[in-house]
Amino acid sequence: MFGAAAQVFEEMMDHVDTNIDVVDAFNEGFRDFGSNPNVVFRFLLESYSKNGKLDMAFLVFMEMVKRRLYISNNLVFRMLNSLVNANCVDNYGEFCRFFRTRGFCVYGIVMEGLLKNRKIGMALIFHEKMILKGIEVDIVACNKILKGLAVNKEIGIASKLFDVILTFGPLPNVVTFSTLINMYCKDGKLDTAFEIYNVMIKRNVIPDLILYSILIDGYFKAGRLDEGEKLLSVALDRGIKLDLVVFSLVMDAYGKVGDLGRVVQVYKRMLEEDLSPNMVSYSILISGLCGNGRMLEACGIFGQIIKRGFEPSLITYSSLIDGFCKMGNLKDGFHLFDDMIEKGHQPDVVVYNVLLHGLCKKGMARSALRFFFNSVSRGLKSNIFIFNSLMDGYCRLKQLRNAVKVYMLMGIYTVKPDIVTYTLLVRGASKQGKLDAALLVFFQMLKRGFPGDAITYCTLMDGFCKHKNPTAGLQIFKLMQTNGVIPDIAVYNVLLNMLLKDSHLEEASKLFRQLVEKGPKPDVITYNTMICGYCSLQRLDEAISLFQQLTSLFGPNSITFTILIDAFCKEGRMDEAMSMFSKMLEKGPEPNVVTYGCLIDGYFKSQDMRTATELHEEMLENQISPNIVSYSILTDGFCKQGLMLEASLAFCCALDRRLLPDVVAYSILIRGYCKVGRLVEAKLLCEQMFMEGVMPDDLLERTLVEYNL
Repeated sequence: MFGAAAQVFEEMMDHVDTNIDVVDAFNEGFRDFGSNPNVVFRFLLESYSKNGKLDMAFLVFMEMVKRRLYISNNLVFRMLNSLVNANCVDNYGEFCRFFRTRGFCVYGIVMEGLLKNRKIGMALIFHEKMILKGIEVDIVACNKILKGLAVNKEIGIASKLFDVILTFGPLPNVVTFSTLINMYCKDGKLDTAFEIYNVMIKRNVIPDLILYSILIDGYFKAGRLDEGEKLLSVALDRGIKLDLVVFSLVMDAYGKVGDLGRVVQVYKRMLEEDLSPNMVSYSILISGLCGNGRMLEACGIFGQIIKRGFEPSLITYSSLIDGFCKMGNLKDGFHLFDDMIEKGHQPDVVVYNVLLHGLCKKGMARSALRFFFNSVSRGLKSNIFIFNSLMDGYCRLKQLRNAVKVYMLMGIYTVKPDIVTYTLLVRGASKQGKLDAALLVFFQMLKRGFPGDAITYCTLMDGFCKHKNPTAGLQIFKLMQTNGVIPDIAVYNVLLNMLLKDSHLEEASKLFRQLVEKGPKPDVITYNTMICGYCSLQRLDEAISLFQQLTSLFGPNSITFTILIDAFCKEGRMDEAMSMFSKMLEKGPEPNVVTYGCLIDGYFKSQDMRTATELHEEMLENQISPNIVSYSILTDGFCKQGLMLEASLAFCCALDRRLLPDVVAYSILIRGYCKVGRLVEAKLLCEQMFMEGVMPDDLLERTLVEYNL
């Protein structure tokens, strides 16, 4: 009914002279016929607004306000939209004054409308005029506008509005600053974020949990870990009660760079703040411990999880299984895998990859393939990641033919190869010195439409480098540049390694200086490559100088320290090796099983058996789980001294820890028995090796022939 009436009313108004005082005309109707002024004025306001007669619409609106007639929110929206579209900024103030008492935020509607229509300048002028006219603007409404801009990543507009707020008002609160700071942190502009933070402090706005969380997260995601941890301490010292989310993200950041010491420190600080760990923080800690071979501690934390009634997550199981497999403890890895399935967890591709890789790494290729088929029957949907893992395992074992068979098997399961597949085949062929085959695969990949990436080229270059063909490696590098593939720092690291292995130290040093000056920016691997090159050429002074340079930049990692410790040990400079080791213990990063192995081997070769065995005991006390290489070093050290009982006990300790001896471990003890004339024990051990499916290498075969075993 009203729709038809409104249409008639609108047609009537089209024929009314604009000079006539419509309000007075309708007043007579109200008096003579008793008409409803609410309905009439609503029709009138809608008609003027629709036809762009905004001056008349505004007069009608003010008359309605004067008469205290009902004005619906819907009617206000229409009126405001008309004013926004017509750029009538000056009239908004009257609306703001009127509807402020009704809790109606005209400011928000107008600002959103102007910004939506990309009328940025007018929106800023509107905000300024509202303040100058004495109309109160709520900072909550301003924050809502800023957050909307943040969602749409309009950082430039948000910054301009923020400047206007700072200049004209209203007074910004912590939410205002947090919104802008969060935008700049996500945009990677931490310095700008901290400029805003400093403005906030000067204005005596107190930072809260959310703001500190934003800044700490920004620092750690940008890799500025020291600054992030410093801010964490500042927040705690100021009495800010940081939550588990903040502590977990800090632990995770340190875990990703392999700094377990800092992970544990932050975890302990979290406990000091009376925060109980949740599954996220537990999982991060377990992952860090497993990654550093500290399986006993990891299992202890896992026990705490069970004791507290938490359900271990798939990530937790994956970390533990991965840790066991990396330590060569496949039995416990598979035991945990079975336990996971019994408790209703469905293993993902990561878990299967870890176990498959563990089997392949131990030379149990048939078992790996059998496990794959069993997994498929259990419901695992075969995919490219699984096949790539199997191929990688075979390639690591230098079983290129079997890797190719797995590649052929992909067709049966309708899985298409990707660039990783071809890169694995290139790597497998390269490692066996079959560089012609590697090139054939590489060019087939290009022919089938897979553009080689930096990793593929890097792999091929690395193959030529390791097989002492730097000329061909440089040609691949030139082909890479010709094909428009931009070399990353990993490629340059291979180039440096290639030059250093070929004793072209001057060229390597020149390239390194070029990277420092022009980029891509050298990473810790670049420095480690150069330090290792200097050490291999017995130029330890230059290596130490580069180490000091690295320390002043972003810091060495455990590999850096281990390279230098190993070099000192090989030179017989055990005091300097121990000094470097002491620095690790004092300041981090924590030494790992490889670091201890280098030192122990060095002391054995220096005839200092006491220190060597003490270091092994210290490693165990520090909860660093020895691997089969650790026990091989012990066994070798004892064998060279003719202490076969101690050597045999070290070998048995590895078995007790469920570590599977490899051909090197067997070879050391078998040769040791042979050298002291205990051929019966050597033969029995050899038979045990064959029963375990471990095949002799060239060195052991010569030993067996020499002693008629």
